[in-house]
Amino acid sequence: MKKIITSLLATLGLTTACGQGNYENVDVKAFAELMDASNVVVLDVRTADEFAEGHIEGAINIDQGKDDFMQKAKTVLTTDKTIAVYCRSGRRSASAAGRLAAEGYKCVNLKGGITAWQDAKMPVSTESYEVDVFKTKSGKTVKMHALMHSCIRIEFDGREIQIDPVGKMGNRTIDYASMPKADYILVTHEHGDHYDAAAIKQLTGTNTQLIMNKRCADMYGSGLVLANGQSATLGGIVIEAVPAYNISEGHTQFHPKDRDNGYVLTLDGLRIYIAGDTEDIPEMANIKDIDIAFLPCNQPYTMTPEQLIRAAKMIKPKVLFPYHYGQTNVSTIPSQLKEEGIDVRIRHYE
Repeated sequence: MKKIITSLLATLGLTTACGQGNYENVDVKAFAELMDASNVVVLDVRTADEFAEGHIEGAINIDQGKDDFMQKAKTVLTTDKTIAVYCRSGRRSASAAGRLAAEGYKCVNLKGGITAWQDAKMPVSTESYEVDVFKTKSGKTVKMHALMHSCIRIEFDGREIQIDPVGKMGNRTIDYASMPKADYILVTHEHGDHYDAAAIKQLTGTNTQLIMNKRCADMYGSGLVLANGQSATLGGIVIEAVPAYNISEGHTQFHPKDRDNGYVLTLDGLRIYIAGDTEDIPEMANIKDIDIAFLPCNQPYTMTPEQLIRAAKMIKPKVLFPYHYGQTNVSTIPSQLKEEGIDVRIRHYE
């Protein structure tokens, strides 16, 4: 795949141009071909409202018109990947591509923007959140939605899985009313950025099954309790509860040992590790064959970037999402795990 990317970039005249701090304008066909490469991030630089009206599937959204554009870009984007940028007509994205290129990013800009994309009858999505798509061993689709902080939505085989649903944090909100009722809701522990009784009720339908640690089940008044080391198989989905706790001196009161959960989900052979709030605990060495991992990164409550890197080297997932990172700068993590062969994807899990 690396050779394919290099060849395509050379065809577009990007290898030299980007090295000089420039970017390349490409048409819809070339932009679509570039998107097929694994080492490319698609960036929509329009407003959040424009993004919600329709965007290229898989794109992440950072509004180039806001003062914190570059700050957010440096947190989410990495210089080892090509940034495929677009807006409505190509003007704002050209400005953004120039600014990013000046900071060392390899950039391409979609000529004519999403208007040209739609004129060419190319597909758009109205999904409000960033989505990553994976395939199970038998070819079933798994969609991972980056909602916020520790909140994850998973679509699999016609079923809805919600992890740590919380409706509001600071000035950010999640419209759970617009989403289908959940088949399964997993809660790691009782802190307010992970446990929200109102959000759980909003997502709960007739057949919803709740999976929690004991503290959350006691607080909510119902739910299947899984303690560390226990597992359950629900509708063919295997859910394992694994330890999640603090080990640093002065931090152990935040998440004491044996209280909170992380979870390993097995969906038709695809193994997903959702760590919850934890540090790089020794039990991670027992978590094997992980395809996708979500690891938290915000000391003093969870891990430092250095701890996260150690954890990733223990677990060795194929794909890693740093999440729960707040104001922590996670942009250096991909380069530090490059030699491990781990595909690090930074999404808006702030």
